[in-house]
Amino acid sequence: MKYQVMYNNGTRIRVRSGQAAFTKKEGYGISSLLLENNFIKKVFTSHRNGSILIYYDDVKNRDKVFAALDKITEDDLVEVEPDMYMSSNELTNNFWVSLSGMLVRRVLGKIVLPIPIRNLLTVYRAIKYIWHALDSLTSFRVDVALLDGAAVTGSLLKRDFDPASSMMFLLSISDLLEDYTLQKTKNTLKESLTLNIDTVWVVNEDGEEIQQPISQINKDDKIKVHMGDVIPVDGKVVDGEGMVNEATMTGEPLAVHKMPGKTVHAGTVVEEGNLIVQVYSFDKETRLNKIINLIENSEELKADAQSKAEELADSIVPYSFLTTFLTYLITRDTTKALSVLMVDFSCALKLTTPLSVISAMKEASDNRMMVKGGKFLEKYATADTIVFDKTGTLTNATPKVVDVISLGDYSRDEILRMSACIEEHFAHSIATAIVKQAEEEGLKHDEDHSEVEYIVAHGIATSYNGKRAVIGSRHFLFDDEGVEISKEDEKLIDEKVCEYSVVYLAIDNKLEGIICINDPVRKEARDVIEELKKLGIENVIMLTGDSESGAKSSAEALGITEYRSQVLPEDKASIVESLKEEGRTIIMVGDGINDSPALAAADVSVSMKNSSDIAREVADVSLLSDNLYDLITLRKLSVGMLNKIDTNYHSIIGINGSLIALGMFGIITPSTSSLIHNLSTMLLGALSTRSVLKEPREIEVNVVETA
Repeated sequence: MKYQVMYNNGTRIRVRSGQAAFTKKEGYGISSLLLENNFIKKVFTSHRNGSILIYYDDVKNRDKVFAALDKITEDDLVEVEPDMYMSSNELTNNFWVSLSGMLVRRVLGKIVLPIPIRNLLTVYRAIKYIWHALDSLTSFRVDVALLDGAAVTGSLLKRDFDPASSMMFLLSISDLLEDYTLQKTKNTLKESLTLNIDTVWVVNEDGEEIQQPISQINKDDKIKVHMGDVIPVDGKVVDGEGMVNEATMTGEPLAVHKMPGKTVHAGTVVEEGNLIVQVYSFDKETRLNKIINLIENSEELKADAQSKAEELADSIVPYSFLTTFLTYLITRDTTKALSVLMVDFSCALKLTTPLSVISAMKEASDNRMMVKGGKFLEKYATADTIVFDKTGTLTNATPKVVDVISLGDYSRDEILRMSACIEEHFAHSIATAIVKQAEEEGLKHDEDHSEVEYIVAHGIATSYNGKRAVIGSRHFLFDDEGVEISKEDEKLIDEKVCEYSVVYLAIDNKLEGIICINDPVRKEARDVIEELKKLGIENVIMLTGDSESGAKSSAEALGITEYRSQVLPEDKASIVESLKEEGRTIIMVGDGINDSPALAAADVSVSMKNSSDIAREVADVSLLSDNLYDLITLRKLSVGMLNKIDTNYHSIIGINGSLIALGMFGIITPSTSSLIHNLSTMLLGALSTRSVLKEPREIEVNVVETA
């Protein structure tokens, strides 16, 4: 590839190959090709002048970057569709190009063009606003479009071209910002829904599983989806049974039973079991992608504050007309009436509110938090109750075995060995702790059991040496399986394990032993909870599947007074629903598959960094750093956003109300009224982009240093 180096400093290189070196889509292909090198972090291409901007990780890799560029040949110039990251950058770049173009044309027009030409252009641009005003008038709508059209028409009739031009200029900026906000929000949600799956397990005619790139699968192929995996295609189950969480598709938080003959959809998650699926459709033809396409035409993603701003702007319109009419009726002065009419509340309201939302969402992204829409920031700011799942959220999800107690015919080591043998097939944190403890003690085990049956959030059942073995929670063994427990054993358990979570093992319906698990709470958890209370969170609730004693111990360590123990997944969702029925606004924080029903049920949900696929899919906010302090940062940011919007409301009403009063008494002319109104609007717009957090990166730096 031939190119000229335009910039080469630090970890940033810009080269240029000249115009027509590659097309826009070929530029996306070059970006994808270069990003295959792990030392290259970001690539931006411009087909207009053949420019390639590269960010890489270390100056030591500079020669590698040039070597990667040198390897690109004409055969590598293939057209590809942009990924979400490229689309987002392109949207932002186009926004700034459009805004810059508008500002340049405005300034150059005033300097270069003669006044008669400028006036003709003003009349030409006014046609659109007048047309929309006539449409509102003939449809009997008293809205912002009618007010804008009336103000522009009144200025033109008075031959006040400059105020009319300024007003239309600011309205065009407002429209540009509104469109950008909507598209940015939609892209964020689309990105959260898009499947990032590269390979799948294809089942061939001989029944063998072969891993293949998803790009190589065809219709009617059979693929196997394992427990915990996201289903990558639309299709029909041809073998196996399982429970599939379809929250991203239907909004229903509870998993649905799937068996041969049932249809499954891309983006849903297998919570339990394994499925072999015959492919109906994939890639852009899936139902998920059709939903994504519908999102592009949906107005529901707009932040509530933006909708309120538009409603407020429309509600003020009749009063603006009434004030203008009364001014003319009393003074019989068209100049004074026009001074009042030129004050357009909607311009500032529609400009500052989306800017505040954009700024807050960008600031959240800078602090490694992905928010799927401005309305979720609003809900987070107004929430009065936060519900935590315990394991993996308030704890580090690194449990450790602290004691093994034999209660029957088997020794302590046999209890641990059997438990490890059964648990090793599952990637649950507690199962991992049991297997790890057995390894550390040198307790080797053979496959003495038949196929195991995993019951989500309950336990495991299997046949061990010809006997039925069950291991899991107290509820699973004693309520579901009917295992009996003597009063002596119950007293012993209560005395010895009051501070721990307990896993119970029973053979042939007889309790044989228990394993005590300790999962220490995060060091920062107690401080975070105290700070959230100071920030207006009135109720902090912990949900856990642990025993009452283990839950109580954790709650005391965290300073939580309200908790629920031995909670099942479906119980979590019903608890959240009951709290909402009490009139509370709920934040739910979780990370596991069994948290997804509650996450879907909450007013706003938050997933942790190492959450399961389904938790990230369902959550409205995803934390990208493993630190609970982000919950505090998000609260301050969201409250700050609403305070900024509220301050803007009061400022707009105060400034424009004063201008109306001054215009009514003839103290200022229409031109002065328009000028002050426009300048104040631009100033408030600029203030709306200011950072809410004074030191947004401080917490993150501390996290890195601690790690």
